[in-house]
Amino acid sequence: MKIKIKRLDKSLPLPNYQHLGEDAGMDLYSRETGVLEPGEYRLFKTGITISLPRGYAGFVNPRSGLALKHGVTVLNADGVIDPGYRGEIGVVLINHGAKDFKITKGDRIAQLIIQQYQEIEWEEVEQLDDSKRGSGGYGHTGV
Repeated sequence: MKIKIKRLDKSLPLPNYQHLGEDAGMDLYSRETGVLEPGEYRLFKTGITISLPRGYAGFVNPRSGLALKHGVTVLNADGVIDPGYRGEIGVVLINHGAKDFKITKGDRIAQLIIQQYQEIEWEEVEQLDDSKRGSGGYGHTGV
């Protein structure tokens, strides 16, 4: 599948798979340099805009290595990129770690997954069909 992309910063690579054919997510790169202090969050731009077709959305996910090694993750994971959005993709990072975390222009800061989704219409009813679970919610199955 081909998706149109516009590079706003030619010095950065396009999002790419580290292991083609094996990875679901493509790395996103920071267009900016900055420091995240413990507990701080900030938007980092990626230098790209994309044009997704109807029925597809982009999802910005954390990089597991940043989370495990530094406590840095995507604050609004999964960040959703709607098919009608044409602005620059940004990533809201938060530092849950104990030390300052420096991001340098060109660092891999998140991963982008493109997925197809189903558009739905609501069918309003007076009664839903029964299920084994029923209305059991948070913690209803025990520890």
